[in-house]
Amino acid sequence: MAQDEQWAMDFVSDSLMGGRRIRVLTIADLWDRSSPALEVDMSLPGVRVVRVLERLRLQGRLPQRIKVDNGPEFSGKALDTWAFEHGVQIEFTRPGKPRDNGHIESFDGKFRDESLNQNVFLSLHDARRTVEAWRHDYNQRRPHSSLGWLTPEEFREKNTTYNPSGSTNLQVVYAVG
Repeated sequence: MAQDEQWAMDFVSDSLMGGRRIRVLTIADLWDRSSPALEVDMSLPGVRVVRVLERLRLQGRLPQRIKVDNGPEFSGKALDTWAFEHGVQIEFTRPGKPRDNGHIESFDGKFRDESLNQNVFLSLHDARRTVEAWRHDYNQRRPHSSLGWLTPEEFREKNTTYNPSGSTNLQVVYAVG
């Protein structure tokens, strides 16, 4: 597997201190366990999911495949059209089988335990700031056993070599243990 070969996406919910519900679009790259984005808002329809993916594409991140559940945000026309236009394959889990997307379920559990359950969000702005700080810490400071105790950023740097022709060569090193 290589960087941006397969991503997984899902949603988690929480609430602001006043009780208003918020949703978070979670995205994980299965190769280096990084989170390219966590999008927080009151509502995240399919058009908004596409906006996040397009922002990542313009930053140079485009997955070959994305594993998702059968929710309306993922099974609607907006994501289907965007994926077709950019050659991205959407892989759907079987209905009622969250283990089909175990990587994102595991990521969501860590995110809930380490961020959502540890914070009280005063506003949408506060939630976005706090969640982005957690994502930054997760990608750049938190070592992962599955990556040989490297952070996702360290793993990516160690397993990506620069080619003067402008392309990136990826070398996959599997962690033992």
